[in-house]
Amino acid sequence: MSTEAGELLGIDPVELRFPFELNKQISCTLQLTNRTDKQVAFKVKTTSPKKYCVRPNNGIVAPRSTADVVVTMQAQREAPPDMQCKDKFLVQSAIVAKEIVPKEVTGDMFTKESGNVVDEVKLKVVYLTPSTQSEGFEDGSAGSLNYQEPLALISKLMEEKNSAVELNNKLRQELDLLRRDISRQHGGFSLVLVLVVAIMGILLGFLMKR
Repeated sequence: MSTEAGELLGIDPVELRFPFELNKQISCTLQLTNRTDKQVAFKVKTTSPKKYCVRPNNGIVAPRSTADVVVTMQAQREAPPDMQCKDKFLVQSAIVAKEIVPKEVTGDMFTKESGNVVDEVKLKVVYLTPSTQSEGFEDGSAGSLNYQEPLALISKLMEEKNSAVELNNKLRQELDLLRRDISRQHGGFSLVLVLVVAIMGILLGFLMKR
């Protein structure tokens, strides 16, 4: 378990890692561990509040216990350049009286003026792509795919599928026309066959006589 070097709360993971996908909400869970024998209040802030939903964004962690915070990134229509994210998160923590309940946690508790023991930890956001996941962020397996290759492969397969469908339709049309032509010429085809057989019989007889 990895934790940031905060005095009050241990935070795992030390980075918010999102397996990036367009047009899809993605969540990441933070585990906060109270390292003290006191009750600790926390508050989570971000530089992009409209982009992320944090639940709960504040609360209480009992002494020597843990609490989970779920950070959800809203569906994104575009990928950032080079898949680099500049968003940051700030986890504030402060020792508070044991009588304090989560709904009573306010921003004023995390200021120096409050007189509380206050701690702050900054977290960065990392977008995981197929290549970074294959490097060990997910299952530790090796790989060489980059973010663009799967998209290009899907596009190529779709083009090939469309071409195959068009070719299949064209062959069906030609087959139907051929069947119609054979049906119209069926009577004439039988007469030609009889004539061909008769000619071959005459030639065979001539050769045998020789």
